[in-house]
Amino acid sequence: MSQLRDDLKKYKLNAKSYEKKGDATIIKTSDGTFVYKKNKIKNEILTYLKSRSFDYIPEIITSPGEDFEIYKYINDLNIPKEQKILDLIHLTALLHSKTTHYKEVDMGDFEELYEDLDNNLKYLYSYYTDLITIVESKVYMSPSESLLARNISKIYDTISNTKEKLEKWHELVKEKTKIRKVVIHGNLSLDHFLRRESSYLISWRKAKIDSPVMDLYRLYLNHALDFDFEPVFREYERHYPLMEDEKELLEILISLPDIITLSGTEYEKCKKISKSLDKIYKTEKLLSEEKSKT
Repeated sequence: MSQLRDDLKKYKLNAKSYEKKGDATIIKTSDGTFVYKKNKIKNEILTYLKSRSFDYIPEIITSPGEDFEIYKYINDLNIPKEQKILDLIHLTALLHSKTTHYKEVDMGDFEELYEDLDNNLKYLYSYYTDLITIVESKVYMSPSESLLARNISKIYDTISNTKEKLEKWHELVKEKTKIRKVVIHGNLSLDHFLRRESSYLISWRKAKIDSPVMDLYRLYLNHALDFDFEPVFREYERHYPLMEDEKELLEILISLPDIITLSGTEYEKCKKISKSLDKIYKTEKLLSEEKSKT
């Protein structure tokens, strides 16, 4: 708390009250309400966004080089989460549109990504082979072990199908001469989106230049089981259509099975397995619906 007070003094803020909210502290002062976070601010990214007329960021009052940020508090509107995620994806499309640029293809970039994904799939196959070998060696399976054993073929099928998608993508990018890059937020979720008279994205510490696919992948990871993503991705592409290789890459990334660890109580283990399987089936349904439209 003493460090927080010292940081506030730098900006002549006299706190009247504090409220902890996740990794942030809400501070009421005589000059208004502010949010304090221990983050390394990516000033070069935020400056670039301002130069591209992307103004959907709360007013940050801290100077470059600080290991914390203070920005003006925005009282988020209470709107249905289904509307909120559509507002978020619309703003994401605007972010990508305003920061799009192209660079000459360096096949080394594609090869590195291909090898990372290929190694990930090999690891997943090896991991589940070892896990199911241990499970099936038992005379009596626990409920969680039985649940995994009954569904292991689905996990293997998903790994195999994702490997096929990866090879298709690899062939596709061999013909690329330019690659599309944008500023990505890096950790899209409803927790980092505020809606008032305007929309705002907060928590930019993971922002960087990358493929637009990476923002969509992260959003899906954070909310795959919370929403029907067909209208979410459709809204994004209405404003910022993905290229063929980007679509293929997104399909690969969201299809990767989770690593299920059999730790915790029996209830917790069953819950983890069920959630991972639900994500596999939901992703499969989403991609089949997309394919039926083409």
